[in-house]
Amino acid sequence: MSTKWHALSVDECANKLDTTIKTGLSEKKAEERLSQYGENVLEQSDLRPWWKIIFAQFQDVMIIVLLCAALISGLIGEAVDTIIILCIIALNAILGAYQEVRAEKAIASLRAMATLETLTLRDGKWRTISSAKLVPGDIVSLEAGNVIPADARLIEGKDIECDESSLTGESLGVNKHTEALEDPDTLLADQNNMLFKGTQINRGSALAMVTEIGMSTELGRIAGLLKKAKRSQTPLQHRLAVFSKRLAISILVICLVVIILGLVRGEPLLLMLLTGISLAVAAIPEALPAVVSIALALGAAKMIKINALMRNLPSVETLGSVSYICSDKTGTLTQNKMHVDKLITSDSAPYALRDLKQCSDLAHALALNNDIRTSGLEKNGEPTELALYESAFNAGFSKEDIELTKPRIAECAFDSDRKRMTTVHQTPSHLISYTKGAPEAILSNCSSQQQEASETRNFDATQWLALAEDLAAQGYRVLAFAMKNLEENCSFSQESLESEMIFLGLAALIDPPREEAREAVLQCQTAGITPIMITGDHPSTALAIAKQINLVSQDCSNVVTGAQMPKLSDKELQDIVKTTQVYARVSPEQKVRLVNAIQNNGDYCAMTGDGVNDAPALKNAHIGVAMGKNGTDVAREASDMVLLDDNFATIVKAVEQGRRIFDNIRKFIRYTMTSNSGEIWVLLLAPFLGMPIPLLPIHILWINLVTDGLPGLALSVEPKEKGVMNRAPRPPNESIFSNGMWQQIILIGLLIGGLSLFAQYWALQYSPEYWQTMVFTTLTFSQLMNVMAIRSERESLFSIGFFSNKALISAVLGTIALQLAVIYSPIGNEWFKTQALPATELLICCGLALVVFFVVEGEKALIRKGLLYKAA
Repeated sequence: MSTKWHALSVDECANKLDTTIKTGLSEKKAEERLSQYGENVLEQSDLRPWWKIIFAQFQDVMIIVLLCAALISGLIGEAVDTIIILCIIALNAILGAYQEVRAEKAIASLRAMATLETLTLRDGKWRTISSAKLVPGDIVSLEAGNVIPADARLIEGKDIECDESSLTGESLGVNKHTEALEDPDTLLADQNNMLFKGTQINRGSALAMVTEIGMSTELGRIAGLLKKAKRSQTPLQHRLAVFSKRLAISILVICLVVIILGLVRGEPLLLMLLTGISLAVAAIPEALPAVVSIALALGAAKMIKINALMRNLPSVETLGSVSYICSDKTGTLTQNKMHVDKLITSDSAPYALRDLKQCSDLAHALALNNDIRTSGLEKNGEPTELALYESAFNAGFSKEDIELTKPRIAECAFDSDRKRMTTVHQTPSHLISYTKGAPEAILSNCSSQQQEASETRNFDATQWLALAEDLAAQGYRVLAFAMKNLEENCSFSQESLESEMIFLGLAALIDPPREEAREAVLQCQTAGITPIMITGDHPSTALAIAKQINLVSQDCSNVVTGAQMPKLSDKELQDIVKTTQVYARVSPEQKVRLVNAIQNNGDYCAMTGDGVNDAPALKNAHIGVAMGKNGTDVAREASDMVLLDDNFATIVKAVEQGRRIFDNIRKFIRYTMTSNSGEIWVLLLAPFLGMPIPLLPIHILWINLVTDGLPGLALSVEPKEKGVMNRAPRPPNESIFSNGMWQQIILIGLLIGGLSLFAQYWALQYSPEYWQTMVFTTLTFSQLMNVMAIRSERESLFSIGFFSNKALISAVLGTIALQLAVIYSPIGNEWFKTQALPATELLICCGLALVVFFVVEGEKALIRKGLLYKAA
């Protein structure tokens, strides 16, 4: 178990680390520890050789099936099919390998977060050394602006404030002190006597003792979590894997049946072998990987236009399947910028943001009592003071302008013991002081209250303190303000300046929610997605923000904290995530545990975040969503998607795109499997009906090429279905053939096969020289009518518009032209063994194909009326 450094005194830490505060480590001892502990760096992940990464891309079942198809195509002399299939396989392998290599950059980004050099005490002398050479027991000196190089116990320092938001999720700066903490199990965010690697000092200077380095630091633990994290299959990958296995078995059985039936009828063995092999090639939807890749690539391109950058293509579709979005609070749902939300000058409700023009003394206090530095339009300073400054500035009280008539002549700097800051200003007529600080520190030193009519009266400090505590419970950071009119010859001591003051009012600050967050949460709920807040921030702050964006109801008090989580079993946590939407003071490991609990319930989950502390959960979630503007490199490299505008609402738009993409992939599978089903029914049933084998191998391969090719690919750009965001996410275990799809494949395939066989029967009776060409043409045209009808799973083509997908119209017309060329050109007649059809025979083929279109349209009409299976 690691040492609880925060629970030890400075002397106890020094004894345990065998170091001295006055002289630090000796160079000899430091070198020994460097050999023992290694350098103060984060380990790189074990990178696989490039050839292993590429080889792994060929282990997918669909890829194996396609490789077999390419081999078979080559054996029967279909070089074009072989080349196309191999190109598709190579493209998928390259894309997959590229994404895996990029994912390994997360640890490299973590390594870059350390400072290059640190002022360190060795052998009683201060010297600057590489932070990589720091060892436990080193004494280091740090000041405002420094990134902390290692985990360290604070030895000396006053008024130190650190920005730990990237590590803990706490939006407010953390004030530090040197006293030991009583509770050994104090949460990371509350360890106020410790400094942590990778965080930054906002204010003050510090002397600290290094306690942990490298992978033993809190930042290192996060790196370890990232290293262990494994990316799970996307819903689409899982569904396609199952589909591929079942398809391979089905194709093998069907081909054997066709070959055996042909041989029983007395067909030549070579012809039946070629027919069986051709049918196998035709039945395999080799265009499916291409359609999936194109659909995902086009979807990713559309998402860039809405400020969502996809780093992992399969995750484009995953967005459409998520049922939980676990969002970090700071910087994701909120602006990560402190803001004055309420200014209270009266102890009577309602408490709201007052017009500072009616409270000039309070306005001057906000404007003058700070250390904000300005340079042109740029303003620099501590976030809380910057919020106060901007509140006054926006009301027309510029610090720079006021100081022309009220220059600062003295000050009492903020002190963590006093919890106050006072500035003294010279006015044309007298001296005046303004004081701000913690309500309990200000109210106890006030004797009266400023009134709007510039009157003063006695006031009840207890009542004001209760109000301040109530605001703090609502998640606000509360500051009190006071003033004092001074005599010309008065002492500028703290005692005289900060006693018998006139109370001016309270300022309640909060990191406000993003303007669009409330609407985005509502859209998530409408789409059947449960938004969850997981933050390292204070419980009351988290709950206050959750209520403001309507994540939870106004009377909700249900918050699970990081302190409670270790007491919960995995099963208990799985039950809790079904009913709880706010989690506070959560550590990086606990964020991962929450994500895993959701996944173990069988739900797909997205995790959003911007800090280092979010990275492990981002990588473990089904889809990680990082912030592009204010997010860390670590979070971005661990994610699948980056929000370029840091806008939570962009996720909702991306979910809509994800659902559209999955719908289009499903339409392609339905289309191609229905077409293949029609071909199989033709070849299976013809012998039973006493008719010859209807198609030659080249006919099967041609139909497979022209109908699965351009028309199938054009389905990938089909516009979204109506109401796509008004339906629940797809259940994770739902088959890709759900909601009546397998019935449609069999029945519509049987219809296409039956119509083609009818054409064969009619032609054998009345136009025997054209029978094979009529079967060939009817089958091709029927599939084209089918692709037009299935553009929507519910809506009629007449309502969505014939020309709403111009790419598909062009593909269908092009395929018709190619088929007519095969029928009516001498080369087509020679190569495909076809005959030029008379007008009557051609019209019969077209009429039979139109039957497919109207039957599918009729089927959708029944679905809309609720008389058939539910469409997706």
